[in-house]
Amino acid sequence: MAKIDNRNIESHLKEKRVFKPSREFARAARIKTLAQYQKMWRESIRSPEKFWAREAKELMWRAPWKKVLEWKPPFAKWFIGGKINLSENCLDRHLLTHRRNKAAIIWEGEPGEKRTLTYQQLHHEVCRFANVLKRNKIGKGDRVIIYLPTIPEAAIAMLACARIGAVHSVVFGGFSSDAIRDRIQDSGAVAVITADGSYRRGGIVPLKKNVDDALRERSTIKRVIVFRRTAADIHMEEGRDVWWHRELEYVNANCPPVALDSEHPLYILYTSGSTGKPKGILHTTAGYLLGIYATTKYVFDIRDEDIYWCTADVGWVTGHSYVVYGPLACGATTLMYEGAPNWPEPDRFWRIIEDHRVNILYTAPTAIRAFIRWGDEWVKKHDLSSLRLLGSVGEPINPEAWMWYQRTIGGGRCPVVDTWWQTETGCIMITPLPGAVPTKPGSATLPFFGVDPAIVDLSGKEVGPNVGGKLIIRKPWPSMLRTIYGDKERYKKQYWSEYPGNYLTGDGARRDEEGYFWIVGRIDDVLNVAGHRLGTSEIESALVSHARVAEAAVVGRPDELKGQGVVAFVTLKANVDPTAALKAELREHVGKHIGAIAKPDEVRFAEALPKTRSGKIMRRLLKELATGKTVTGDTTTLEDFSVLAKLSGAEE
Repeated sequence: MAKIDNRNIESHLKEKRVFKPSREFARAARIKTLAQYQKMWRESIRSPEKFWAREAKELMWRAPWKKVLEWKPPFAKWFIGGKINLSENCLDRHLLTHRRNKAAIIWEGEPGEKRTLTYQQLHHEVCRFANVLKRNKIGKGDRVIIYLPTIPEAAIAMLACARIGAVHSVVFGGFSSDAIRDRIQDSGAVAVITADGSYRRGGIVPLKKNVDDALRERSTIKRVIVFRRTAADIHMEEGRDVWWHRELEYVNANCPPVALDSEHPLYILYTSGSTGKPKGILHTTAGYLLGIYATTKYVFDIRDEDIYWCTADVGWVTGHSYVVYGPLACGATTLMYEGAPNWPEPDRFWRIIEDHRVNILYTAPTAIRAFIRWGDEWVKKHDLSSLRLLGSVGEPINPEAWMWYQRTIGGGRCPVVDTWWQTETGCIMITPLPGAVPTKPGSATLPFFGVDPAIVDLSGKEVGPNVGGKLIIRKPWPSMLRTIYGDKERYKKQYWSEYPGNYLTGDGARRDEEGYFWIVGRIDDVLNVAGHRLGTSEIESALVSHARVAEAAVVGRPDELKGQGVVAFVTLKANVDPTAALKAELREHVGKHIGAIAKPDEVRFAEALPKTRSGKIMRRLLKELATGKTVTGDTTTLEDFSVLAKLSGAEE
C-alpha cells in the first residue's frame, strides 16, 4: 500500500454553484466590478502604506502621522506620531453633518421595549458617562471591565472609555463569575461597569451577583458602576458600588475627547487559550479604527439610509467591530437586540426585521442552521422585503445553509457576504465585496484590501489549488492584534513562531483554481483517519446537505486501527423520525459526497447540540461524550444544560 502524504489537510467537497452580483446592486455599489476590486487589492498589497494613508484621510485626526507603518516582526505600529480619538470619529464628526439628528442606535429589549438614540443624543450620553468615569477617578490607561447586556449603555460605556483613553475589556454577559475574576486579575482592572441583571428567554441573568462573587477575593477593583435594567433586588456595597443613574446627576455633558497616540491601547478582549488560561488580545486605536471603518464601508456597502443589524452580543469581537464601532464610524444606523432569537417564539428575528425595516443582516451560521431546524413557516409569517444584503460570521457556513439563507431569508435577491476573520485580526479579512465578487456557497471568496493570505504545508511552502493546508497571513494589516496583554512571549510563540514573519491563523483552508478561499475549520479539529487528514467542517457540510438534516457536529475519538474514528452528532429537521435506517443513509450520503474514508463510524441523533450563548457548538464537550467519558470540562458558558443531560443519557 502506498504511503499517504498526510502533511496537508485533505479537501474533498466541490461546489459548482456561482452567484454573480445583480446589475442593479453592482451599479449602486462602491466597488462595482471584479476588475475594480482586483486593481485596488493589487495596489493595497504592492503599496500598502500609500493605500492605507488614502483610506485613513477619511477619518478625523488631531495630529497628522509621520510614518504609516513600522514593521519589526512580529510587532507593528501604524500611523506613528498621529493623534486620534475613536469616540470622536464615531460621534463628534457626524454632528457637523446631516447625520446630527439621524438614528445612531435603534434598540429592542427582549421584553419588547424600544429606544432610538440619534447621533446627537448618543454623543450627549457618552459625554455624560465619560464624566462619570472621571468623577470616579478612572482615567487614561486604566483598565475597565464592562459586563453588560446588549443594551445602548454597553455602547455608551465603550465609547466613554475610548473618549478618555481608558482601556475597556468587555466580558460576555453569559460568562460566569470565574471568567470575570480571571479577566480582572490578568488586566489589573480598577473598575467594573455592570447591570443589576439582563433578560434571557424570559428569565433574569444575575449580572451584579456574578460580579459580587468575582470580587470576593482580594481585587484591584475600586469601583463598580451599576445600571438599573431589571429592578432586581441586589446587594450594593458601601464605598465600592454606585448607581449609574445617580452618578449622572453630578455631571454635565461637556467632555472633550482626549487626543490619543495612534498606538494607544483601545481594548483587551479575552479569547480562550489552548492552555485553559484566556488570552488577552490587545487592539490599539488608529489601526483598529481604520480596519473596521474600511470593512464596514466596503463589505456591507453601507448607505446613509440603511438600517443595519449585526446580531452578535457586544461581548464578542463581532459586537465590538460590527455592532458598535464600525457602523458608528461610518455614520450608519445600527440595531441592537438584547435577547434570544427564539423568545418568545422562533420568529423573533424576522419580526424585528419586519418591524424596523432592516436592510442588512449579519448573523452566524449556527443561528442560520437553528432557523432551518425551526422551520420555514416562522419566516413566511413576515415581510422581509426590506433586506438588501446578508452576511455570515463566526465559522465556515456549509453550502446548504448558505443556499437556504440566500433563498429563504434573502428571497434570492440579496448578495451573501460570507466573512472570515478572528478576534486577533480585529476586522474582516477574507470576504466577497457584494457588488463586485461572484459568490460560491460555502466560500469566503477573496481577501480584503491589504490582506495577503496563503495556504502552506508543514514546511511553510505554499500549496497548489485544491490542496488543504494551514492558513497564514504574510503582511501586517492595520487592525491586527499588537500583543497578548502582559505576555509578549506567548504572542510571539503562538502566532509567529511556526512560520517566522507570517501570522498563523490556526485555521485550515484550501484555495480553488479561481483563487477562492474555503475555510475547513480549526486545525485543532482536523481528524487523522487512517493517514488522511480530514477537516470536520467538510463532513458536517456533507451531512447538512441531506434533506432531513438541520445541523451536525463532527468530532474524533481514538480508534486502534485508524488512529481516529469519526462520530457525528446530528439534529434532524422538524417532524423527521430518528431511525437506524436514516443513520445508515447518512453514512452513505457522506461517502457519496466526500468518500468512504469520511463515513462516520457512528451517527448519534440529538434534539439539539450543546452551544454557548453566542451560538458556537461546544465540540470539546462532544469529544468527551464521543469517547464515553463523563463531561468534566468547564460548562459555565453553556446555553442550555438540558441539552448536555439528554446527550449524556442517550443510548449510543
